Amino acid sequence: MSPRTESPLSTRLPAKARRQQLLDTSLVTFARLGYHDSSMNDIADSAGVTKPVLYQHFESKRELFLELLVELGGDLRATIRTAVESASSPRQQVQFGTAAYMHWVDENRDGFVVLFDTEVRRDPEFSEVARRVHRELVDSLADLIVVPGLDRERQRLLAYGLVGLNEKTCIRWLEKEIDLDVDELAAQVAALAWSGLRGLDPT
Repeated sequence: MSPRTESPLSTRLPAKARRQQLLDTSLVTFARLGYHDSSMNDIADSAGVTKPVLYQHFESKRELFLELLVELGGDLRATIRTAVESASSPRQQVQFGTAAYMHWVDENRDGFVVLFDTEVRRDPEFSEVARRVHRELVDSLADLIVVPGLDRERQRLLAYGLVGLNEKTCIRWLEKEIDLDVDELAAQVAALAWSGLRGLDPT
């Protein structure tokens, strides 16, 4: 069998574009096979490159996966932050933030699967990246829980509940492949969250 060669088109990619292509390709592979069952050969094959080319950009599968987690987490946080910044009231912040979260999941299903997979949580290094994403989302939501007598730690504790509401809803949605309108789901989850927040201060 002759050695595998790359297509002329693939060799013309600049280094930065090639690295991004490999990240994008690895996302599909990791979402389909999981981290442990994916190999650098699988990723190279999917990207249409040789394994030496893959190793020019990433020294190991772990390095590649960590960078992918960081990129996914940063993209999710930025998406929600941009949506919330355009809101004119706390209620709109909850609505816009929830809608942004749900739409990100809908448009990045492989990314959500990889970022919140239980396999990720079992690895200390991977888990730290996932927890960092949670912490930053929690800190943003905690700012919306403005109730007299509620200290910052209690705000953050309740904010973890709101983050969990979104996450667990999306996990169930994707696991069961439920056919739904994303805007309708986002509106319902936001209404549930807002009702809970308002219930903390009935005055």
